[in-house]
Amino acid sequence: MRSEKFKEFREEGHGHHRGGRHRGRDGSHQRGAKTFRRGRAIAFLEMMNLKRATIKQQLEQPEFQSIQPILVGELKAIDMVINEFIQLFEIHESEMMASSDSQEDDEKSLNHDEEGNNLNANN
Repeated sequence: MRSEKFKEFREEGHGHHRGGRHRGRDGSHQRGAKTFRRGRAIAFLEMMNLKRATIKQQLEQPEFQSIQPILVGELKAIDMVINEFIQLFEIHESEMMASSDSQEDDEKSLNHDEEGNNLNANN
């Protein structure tokens, strides 16, 4: 008798897992965790782009001439990781625009920091 009531209860959709509420079947799209993870993925992509910009900047500086082949290899590797990451997470250009805007700001900040360090070294 008890098992019959339990069967009816589950068939009506009141069960914890069968009810669908926790699996997004009730029509509401709970995007909190997914949006958070996507935000983290885009933040990681921004970090990778910043590292790429740093390596590219180092390629142009004479003090890194001796390790230029290593830097070229790192640049190719980081480009490959960035491209695979974009494909894996299906990141679109509109999402990357925000990323590139912040990357430009970061590059400007790096340049200003280096100029400040050069001024301090000269004084």
